[in-house]
Amino acid sequence: MIAPSDSLQRVGGYDANLPAKEKLEKMGFKVTFGAHVNDVDVVDSSPIPGRVADLHDAFRDPNVKGILTVIGGYTSNELLPYIDFDLIKANPKIICGFSDFTSLANAITAKTGLVTYYGPAFATLKMMGELGDYQDEYWHKAVHETGEITLSPSEHWSSDAWFDPTVTIKKHLNDWTVYNSGVVSGVTVGGNLNTLYLLQGTEFQPQLDDRVLLVEFSDDADYLDFSRNLASLLQIAKHPKALLIGRFAEQVGMSEEILRYTLDKFPILKEIPVIYNVNFGHTPPIFTIPLGQEVTVDTDKKTFTFKN
Repeated sequence: MIAPSDSLQRVGGYDANLPAKEKLEKMGFKVTFGAHVNDVDVVDSSPIPGRVADLHDAFRDPNVKGILTVIGGYTSNELLPYIDFDLIKANPKIICGFSDFTSLANAITAKTGLVTYYGPAFATLKMMGELGDYQDEYWHKAVHETGEITLSPSEHWSSDAWFDPTVTIKKHLNDWTVYNSGVVSGVTVGGNLNTLYLLQGTEFQPQLDDRVLLVEFSDDADYLDFSRNLASLLQIAKHPKALLIGRFAEQVGMSEEILRYTLDKFPILKEIPVIYNVNFGHTPPIFTIPLGQEVTVDTDKKTFTFKN
């Protein structure tokens, strides 16, 4: 477990996340932590050198087979100029997270060619019940199993504070919504749209042309930003293969009418498969999907398929 964005202290520290550790141990994993995951500064992150050191140590250690970020945040792109990408490339292993992890994941893929994974962070693995079962199943399949993996919709979804034990989770029936149909295969790129934007024009920007684009929005974002951020992405991503949009949290204020109005602005989205309300991002449960790997999108079956 490493904290390339916010500190483990921001989500309650070690004790508050014991259920996630215990869950991983029941799956057969041995859980260790970077030396600096509990370091914390005035913005709930931690100094850059410690975060970089934990990342390097995790890739360097032959006993570490997989790396999880503890949670998202705002600051992982600060690390990029100081990362030894040759070290990472020479020691390939699974690394997974979501939200602010977008900048780190896509930069690693861009600089090394390695596949990274957009899925649960350590703190989110303490989610229990039906929503947690879906998340656990698809995370385990993506990072542990071999062969063909097919991602499909969960039965329910929620926009409540799953991390607060005093909150009663309200579940909604789930369905992925097709804006434009089709079947296509292509290499994935993306994640949190607000964070992906931070890489544009830098040496860490991933290959965006001829890609399956994944975009989702933070739960504290303003829906008005979605249109202009998507416009920016589509202006630099030439010949996209497909667009997958993660479900918006209720607090974002995105409505079906506004979303479809936004998508209608872009002619390219009438030419490629586009599907929204998908199980990735900031509304649980979320699946785990590789970045930098070929995925087949089938809007008729409402599935995404890849091979490990």
